[in-house]
Amino acid sequence: MNSLNSQIEFSFKTHQKLFMAAGIILLAAISILFSQLTIIVGSSLLLFLVLDPIVKQFEKRGLSRTTGTVIVFGLISIAIYFAGYYFIPIFFGQLHSLGETFKNISLQNEILSIELFLRKIFVTLPPGIISEKLEHFFESSIEQFFFEATKLLPDLVSIMLSLFVIPFVTFFMVKDRRKIAVNLLGILPNKYFELTYWIIKKISEQLGLYVRGWLIDASFIGIACGLSFHLIGIENAIALGIIAGLGHLIPYFGPIFGGVPAILISIIQNGNLNDVPLILSVLLLIYIIDNGIVEPIVFSKSIDIHPIIIILLIIAGSQVFGVVGMLLAVPIATVIKTAVKEIYFAFKNYKIARL
Repeated sequence: MNSLNSQIEFSFKTHQKLFMAAGIILLAAISILFSQLTIIVGSSLLLFLVLDPIVKQFEKRGLSRTTGTVIVFGLISIAIYFAGYYFIPIFFGQLHSLGETFKNISLQNEILSIELFLRKIFVTLPPGIISEKLEHFFESSIEQFFFEATKLLPDLVSIMLSLFVIPFVTFFMVKDRRKIAVNLLGILPNKYFELTYWIIKKISEQLGLYVRGWLIDASFIGIACGLSFHLIGIENAIALGIIAGLGHLIPYFGPIFGGVPAILISIIQNGNLNDVPLILSVLLLIYIIDNGIVEPIVFSKSIDIHPIIIILLIIAGSQVFGVVGMLLAVPIATVIKTAVKEIYFAFKNYKIARL
């Protein structure tokens, strides 16, 4: 019997990397084949992880889970209503102003000044060659932008359907949490029940910590950028701050999403580059505070993935699911990492997990 167990343990250790790789590939294949369903379930699960702890607080005060869920979603609905009535018009007003600002930019003078400057250094440059190349670049970039935008139109119905379905799926996930867990675990053989329950519990804890920290970190970036841009005197600071915060939901991209438009608006607004060093200094300070103070606090117990791996995951996610893939890449990696770690630990230490 001991010899058989030793052989099984050796066999698992020998092939564990192959099993892990196969599991990841299978999960990726299923996600690609059922991309719309994956996005809905993934988004609902992330929202569930944010809202579940709040509902638990109502349960601790003697309310039923259904009542707590209704109260939480009611408060969210009220918050969305007031945001839509008071705050969102300001945001979209500033966003429209940003669009008008960029639409009315005339780059001809700037292009000519750049060409004159370069021709003083490279005297052999033919007249007009730089202007022609730059104008062609901007025209092709605008055409490419509209081409990519029109490609999204067929997906508009599915996007609207997802936005409509996700709140309902999330509501029932939160309300029927225990029932769903019992039904899912009930289909497993008894010898795998404890292991599966433990893995789901650990994934839920790790992912919940990450998602809550993720939202706190993005909120910090949005508020810090918005206030900083306002103090510097940049127009439409609220919209720029919100763009930076939303952009930071894709790790490390927040300051870029907020900073580039802020620099362009500053140049257009002032007609010079005087505020650019100040904007870059402020963004650098925000980035240092975020990486040195905020992220270690909010992510200290959630994930342990190297920044280079995170960036590669984001790129891979963008290739498969676009923007949604960029948002879900790290949470999915957290799930896989936690599951593999706990399965390996169980096979190594507990007979209950062995085949």
